[in-house]
This record gives sequence, structure tokens and C-alpha cells, in this order.
Amino acid sequence: MSMFHVNQSVINQASFSLQILLRYLPEGEKAIMTPTKITEDTFGTIQDPNTNKSETVRRFTLENGNGVIVQIINYGATITSLKVPSRDGQLSDIVLGFDNISGYLGQQPYFGATIGRVANRIGKGRFSVDGQDYQAPVNNGENSLHGGVKGFDKKLWEAKILQGNQLVFSLLSQDGDQGYPGDLIAQVTYELTADSQLKFDYQAVSTKSTPIVLTNHSYFNLSGHENADKKLEGHFVQLNCDNYTPLDGGLVTTGEIRPVEGSVYDLKSSTDLAGLLKQFPKGPNGYDNNFCVNRNQGESVRLAGRVQDKKSGRVLEVHTDQPGVQFYTANFLPDPEEQGKEPINGKGGAKYWKHGAFCLETQNYPNAVNHKHFPNAILKPGEVYRHAVIYKLFTVQ
Repeated sequence: MSMFHVNQSVINQASFSLQILLRYLPEGEKAIMTPTKITEDTFGTIQDPNTNKSETVRRFTLENGNGVIVQIINYGATITSLKVPSRDGQLSDIVLGFDNISGYLGQQPYFGATIGRVANRIGKGRFSVDGQDYQAPVNNGENSLHGGVKGFDKKLWEAKILQGNQLVFSLLSQDGDQGYPGDLIAQVTYELTADSQLKFDYQAVSTKSTPIVLTNHSYFNLSGHENADKKLEGHFVQLNCDNYTPLDGGLVTTGEIRPVEGSVYDLKSSTDLAGLLKQFPKGPNGYDNNFCVNRNQGESVRLAGRVQDKKSGRVLEVHTDQPGVQFYTANFLPDPEEQGKEPINGKGGAKYWKHGAFCLETQNYPNAVNHKHFPNAILKPGEVYRHAVIYKLFTVQ
């Protein structure tokens, strides 16, 4: 059942691009792909605030022949589970999340969600497009974070299986949604390959010029989500980034692009993450920073970051065509050292604490809409927003 009501003018203005949005892979590439098993069940129900009707949350399970199993729900196009074997064949769920839909409906830190219309922070929620000023909801101090009070992570997406091995989520964000201009149609396609690559393909079109930065906000602990009380022990991180974008006191980019050399942000070689976090300055007390991904000439999708868990042997490599990657070490999860703090209760009774997971969110530079020298963040009518990312999952000895 469709949850969206679009007038004919919107359909007419967007129709030129819908044909493009259905071209997910070239024919030659489709022909060589090994189909992934996709099954569907339910993940509870929610009350649609627009119609006051009860809507079923659909859950999809993608599984390949290597033991990798991904579960994704259409609420927020959210990854709820990602099970990956260790070097010894032990299967563990490596993303934080909840056992049922109720956990995702409360105040929770965007576990596994698709973020939009604009990921990360917009300073004071203000921006201008084509000479007109706009105000997005302020929901993070004095700034707008991850699309506002009700971003894409809090919406029920349409879902379908395409070509037997691709899971496609679609969403209409209407003109004025969270203060953003234009009727925008967004789609994200998930694909799990035979060689354990989880691929994301984001695309969008709009009837008006609008900022757009989509990303996925999965929290990873490669030793298993149930170990999110151990502060990433055994995790080693490496980012393919020579520069980063410094922040002001409100965690908003200042506009500067600064070399990482000689600083705590120099992660160009494999670094003991847990050990580094223990020495991190008390101010930021962890990473929540955009790093500028190195690009070789003629390269589109390239390595952004690599994290290895020494104990299990699991490795996550993130490849993208985006200019930046937000490296975040779950600084805002409850701190066990603060009196009276309680953990977030996750799947299977797991306790989630500060620094118990990390995120690698591929995206444009944060607050790019307010820094003209940052990569362009404006999607214009007649254009198609595209964003590719690949999670490569494997083990080493």
C-alpha cells in the first residue's frame, strides 16, 4: 500500500528522471552477478502520523553463500542486523540495533538508518538556495542534525525486490518537508554479492534546487555488537585521508581544510583505536569528524577507510565515490564513568556504552551548503543525485 500522495504536476516534473532511477546496473554487470537469497517477514507495526492508520514494518533478509546475512527494514531503510563469520567461522552480528521496532521509534542514535535529506550538521539550520533563505529544524544544540526532527530515518519507505538480488527502497519527501525546498524522490538500493560486498546505490531527483546528502548510519563493532561495552578493544583503523575539516565548539565545520599530519587525526596507517581513544584530548573525547577521502586521477569509487578486529579477524573496508567520510566513535552513547548513566539496551540484552562502536559515514563535507569552496551539495531540477558505497567484508589471519 502506498503511503505517499503526489499530485500530477509533481509526477510530471519528476518523470524524466524515474527512468534513470530504474537503471541500477549495466546489463553486462547484471549478467555476471550471483543472485542473493532475499526473504521477507514483518518487524512489527507503526502508526502512520499522516493517516493514523497502522502500517506493517517490512523486514528483508539478504543472505549469500559465504554466511553473510543482512537484515533491513523499510522503517528508515534501516540495517538492523549484519552477521559475518570470523576467521574461525563463528557468526556474529556486527552492528548495533534493537530486537523490535519499538526500539527504533524512541530517542535513539540513528542505529543503521538511512539519513536525509541532509546528513550531518547544518550550522544553525540555516542555508540559502538560489537567493532564498531556508530554516531547517534545530535539533542538535543550535544546529540541524541528520535532516531535522523527522528525517528520512523516521519515515516508512516503499520497498521492492528488483532483479531477484537487489532490494530497493523509495521515498517521497514533499516540498517543505523539514524546511527543505522541492518535492524530492529518493531511492537506495542494497545488494549483497557472492563475495560478501554489501553495495549501496543512492539516487534522487527534485522539482526544486535543494541540498541533499544521504548516508547510512550503521554502528559497527567487528567483534560482535554484544561487545559494545568493551570500548573497541582490538580494533585497528586506517583512513585513506590526508586532510580533515576542523569543527567549531558546536561540532560544525568551520570551512577550513587542514592536513592530518602530526595530529590525532592522522590515521593514514593502521592505528590501535581503543588505545588512541584512551589518550584522546578530553574536549572532543573521541572522533566525530569528516575526513577528506584521497582521490587518484580518473578514480570514482575508492577506498575511504579500513577497520580490522584482531581477535575475530574480521575486516570492514568502505569504498565510495563521495568526497568525505565521517568517522565517529559513538561519543554520545551513555558514558559508564558518569554517575547515574544507564546503557542503551540493545539486541539480545546487549549493553551499549560510549566508544563501544564506530561509524564510517560516506558523504559530502558537512555544512557544505554554507561553504562555497566545499564540494557542491545542491541538487537542481533535471539532475540526478548519485552516491555509491561498498562495504567489503572479509577475514584475515
